[in-house]
Amino acid sequence: MGLPGHELASGETPVDLLGLAARRSRNSLVVTLLGVLLAASTVLCTAVGPVWTGPDDVLHVLRAKLLGTVVEVDQTVEVIVWDVRLPRVLMAIAVGAGLAVCGAALQAMVRNMLADPYLLGINSGASSGAAATILFGVTLGLGEHALSASAFLGALAASLLVFIVARASGRVTSIRLLLAGVAVGYALSALTSFLIFASGSAEGARSVMFWLLGSLGLAQWGAPLLALGLVVAATVVLLTAWGRHLDALAIGDETALVLGVSPARFRTRLLAVVSLCIGFVVAASGSIGFVGLVVPHLARRLVGAAHAWAIPVSALLGSLFLLWADLFSRMLLQPRELPIGIVTAMVGAPFLLLLIRRLHPGA
Repeated sequence: MGLPGHELASGETPVDLLGLAARRSRNSLVVTLLGVLLAASTVLCTAVGPVWTGPDDVLHVLRAKLLGTVVEVDQTVEVIVWDVRLPRVLMAIAVGAGLAVCGAALQAMVRNMLADPYLLGINSGASSGAAATILFGVTLGLGEHALSASAFLGALAASLLVFIVARASGRVTSIRLLLAGVAVGYALSALTSFLIFASGSAEGARSVMFWLLGSLGLAQWGAPLLALGLVVAATVVLLTAWGRHLDALAIGDETALVLGVSPARFRTRLLAVVSLCIGFVVAASGSIGFVGLVVPHLARRLVGAAHAWAIPVSALLGSLFLLWADLFSRMLLQPRELPIGIVTAMVGAPFLLLLIRRLHPGA
C-alpha cells in the first residue's frame, strides 16, 4: 500500500481529466450558441429599421447576392438591405469584435482588468487625426478616404509615442505602458480640444463631437469587409500564436520568463498588432468606449480566464453587443440617430460601477 497522499494524487488524475473535458465541452457549447445567436441577430438587425423589411426579405437578398440567383423582393427593399443596412451591420460586427478582442489582450498585457483601448491613448490619437481633417480640411491627398486615413495615422502615431515613452527608461513593463498611455491620451485629448477651439467653426465642432461619440452610419461596402479581415487576422494571431503567451503574461512577468516568454519583447509585438487593429476600427467607426472594457469580463465569466476561450468568446460577445447597441441608437430617436458611443456608455458605466464594488466589496 502506498502513501495516502500518493494514492490521492494518483486518483485525482482521471477526475481532473474528466473535469477538463467537461469544461471544454461546456465552452464549446457556449461558442456554438453565441455563433448561432450572432447569425440570427445579423439577420434581425438588418431587417429592422424605419422601413421594416422582414427577415425573409433579408434572407432572399442574401441568397440572391451570394448565389447569383434571381432577386425575389422589391428593388427598394433590395437597396435598403444590401446597400444601406448590411454594410452597417457587418461594420458593427467587425468593430465590436475588434474592440473586445483588443481589450482582452490589453488587459493581459498591462495586467489591469480595467484596461481598454482608451487606456493606451490610441482612441485619442485617432480623434486628433480625425479632428484635423474635419476642422481644417487636412486630406493628405486621399479624397473621400481622408477622414479614415487621418484617424488611422493618428492612432498609429499615438501608439508609437506610447511605446517610445514606455521604453525611454528601460524595458517595456506593464506599469510603464499604463502610465505612458494615460499621459499620451490626456495630451492628445487636449490637442483635439485645442483644434476644436482654434477652428472657430461651430459646424465643424458638432461634426467632431459626433465622430468622437461614434457612429456606423457612413459604412459602405469595402470598409466592412476590410475591417472584418483585419479583425479576423488579429484574432487568429492572438489565438494560435500568442494564446499561451497571454496566459503567462496575465499571471506575471516572472511566470512568463520561466515559461520562455520575454515580457518586454512580447509586449512590443502585442502593442503593434493591437494598435493596428484598434486604429483601423476606430478610424472606421469613431471613438466607441466601454466595449473593450465590459466584454472581456463577461467572456471570462462564461468560459474562464484561459485566452484560448476568452478571445473567441470576447469577439462573439463584442459583435453581439455592438450590433444591438447600433440598432438601439438608430431606432430610439427616429428620424435622428443617437451616437452609438452614448449607448455603449449607458451600458458600460453601470457595469464598471458593479465591477468596482465586486473588486472592493467595502466600497
